[in-house]
Order: sequence, then C-alpha cells, then structure tokens
Amino acid sequence: MSITEKLRTIQKNLKDEVVLVAVSKTKSNADILQAYNSGHRIFGENKVQELIQKQEALPKDIQWHMIGHLQSNKVKYIAPFISLIHGVDSFKLLEEINKRAEQNKRIIDCLLQIHIATESSKFGFEINEIKDALIAIQKFKNINIKGLMGMATFTNDRTQIRKEFSNLEMVFNQIKTPQINTLSIGMSGDYKIAIENGSTMIRIGSAIFGAR
Repeated sequence: MSITEKLRTIQKNLKDEVVLVAVSKTKSNADILQAYNSGHRIFGENKVQELIQKQEALPKDIQWHMIGHLQSNKVKYIAPFISLIHGVDSFKLLEEINKRAEQNKRIIDCLLQIHIATESSKFGFEINEIKDALIAIQKFKNINIKGLMGMATFTNDRTQIRKEFSNLEMVFNQIKTPQINTLSIGMSGDYKIAIENGSTMIRIGSAIFGAR
C-alpha cells in the first residue's frame, strides 16, 4: 500500500472527533508531500533541527506538532511557527514557551505531558500534580493549554496499556472544559486502545510511512 492508501485507510476508521497526527520524523520531504497531496495537513516531529528544516522546505499551510521531548533552549527556534507542543513536562519549559511566544506575539497551544508509564525514563507531570499545575499556569498569558498527552509503557501487555490510558482519561475528564478538550494518547501499535479510552488525538508514524 502507498502512503496515501495507508493514510486513507486509517482515517476512514477514525471517529470524526479524533485528530490524526502523521508522525513524519526521519521521513523524507517526498514522503511527507505524498501525505500532504492526499489532503493531510498535520505532521509531528520529535527533533527541533529536523522540524525547522522541513518547515522551511515544505508547504506553509502544514500544521507542525512538536511531539518529542523539548529542551528549553530549543524553544526559541520553533516558537515562530509551531502549531502545538505535545510534550510540555515541566514548569521551566512552560516559562520558556511563554517567553518565546510573547517575543513572537503569539499564543502557543500546548499539551501537558503526564507520566503514566512504569518506565522512569518517560517524562511528564505526575497525575496528582495536574490540578495544581493548571492553576499555576494561569499566569502564563501566551500559552493556551489544550489538554493532556501521555505515552503508555512500551509493552505487549494490552491490559497494562489499557489501564494506563484509562487512568489518564479519568484525570482528563475531571479537568475537561470547552477549551481543554484534547487528549493525545495512542500511537501506531496502540491507537485503537487509546480511542476506546477517550483519545481525541493519535500520533501515527510507522502505520502510515512504514518502519523507520
């Protein structure tokens, strides 16, 4: 199947309220253009340098999402154009995003990354920190918190993945408002479980572009 066919197959089986982010990290501009020419406009990258190069070279109506761990010292490079930052995992990062957004006269949409996996290597706020974080964030006038993001444990145990997604959905439902309406969970291997557990945004790479 071509990239276009894979993309259309996935989209056809999605509910209307689920947004598909095509994860294009390590993929060529030609591959991205195939997806773009089929009508897709939302792409996710996890490395700032690669993201900047693609943003400069590819059509300007693409909505670029930063989906990887973002270091504070790299925010200034993407602040002029980024559409959504998924992995906001600390107050230090929030402060920097707010500062750079203000410099660019923008309000930047962000998701708070919540640590739901068993691996300590995963980043994010703890589930019990969310409500306090949302209160503290109100002082940042150039950030718009759109919702939450999480990554399940890297495991074949579907029960564990389901439990982790379900825990995050429960927290999301407690804080959800008309403005805080995005739950970004689910990737190529587990997006169907994520959708069962309330995901409104899935991040899919290999199921569209093939293995890296």
